[in-house]
Amino acid sequence: FPADRSTEIGQLISSYLGREKNLEDHTIHLLFSANRWEHVPMMKEKLHQGITVVVDRYAFSGVAFTSAKGNFCLDWCKQPDVGLPKPDLILFLQLSPEEAAERGNFGHERYETSSFQEKVLQSFYYLMEDKTLNWKTVNASKSIEDLHREIKFIAEETIQEVQNKPLGELWK
Repeated sequence: FPADRSTEIGQLISSYLGREKNLEDHTIHLLFSANRWEHVPMMKEKLHQGITVVVDRYAFSGVAFTSAKGNFCLDWCKQPDVGLPKPDLILFLQLSPEEAAERGNFGHERYETSSFQEKVLQSFYYLMEDKTLNWKTVNASKSIEDLHREIKFIAEETIQEVQNKPLGELWK
């Protein structure tokens, strides 16, 4: 699941992304984190039931986007998400900014500009240096079928590897 725009916090985020509302940069970063924390009880419940949870973006996206704004240090950006459930796998779907801009709906939301996306990419590369996390980069320029096949293979492999491992906490 992506950011849940149905909660009150999610509705604020949605109106901000759609440029209907302006929020101070620290505020929006903390709101995105709060939106993730809203889901922690449900995520933990599903995980304890043995259900695989797939999250679109999660904390890394928030850190990369906020730190790309220039006046934020990466450590400050990570702090609100310290202690979230640690993912067993983080898939980074790599696509050049040019290819991303050609995809449908690019530019409709705040931050969808190529120059900003380039800064975000640099922040992601920095986050990927954390060897305590299982980052896998996937070339997203291939066909949807090939991409699906590769992601399914990596996910199934990871599920087997972590089956009996306890749930960790992010950045702890």
